[in-house]
Amino acid sequence: MAELRKLVLDVLKPHTPDIVTFAKELASLQGIDGVNISVYEIDKEVENVKITIVGKFAEVNPIRNIITDAGGTIHSIDEVAAGREVVEEDVTLHDRRH
Repeated sequence: MAELRKLVLDVLKPHTPDIVTFAKELASLQGIDGVNISVYEIDKEVENVKITIVGKFAEVNPIRNIITDAGGTIHSIDEVAAGREVVEEDVTLHDRRH
């Protein structure tokens, strides 16, 4: 089975754990080479974050478990890359107007 290489998630999480602790916990999973977390909306009790995970991993469940154990919810999976390498898309193709 092909390995996942990149996963981009839209997540709603409580303020605790903070994104530094959250990123370190996700990065400690086997096969994860890097984790980026960006906060794009903050509310009184929660924050919406974009989580980008790269590496060579087979399962999403360990990632999902860390998120849910921290009180978070995955709103959507916004991008997935799988296979021997990540395919880079030309973003200018999406910006063209006809």
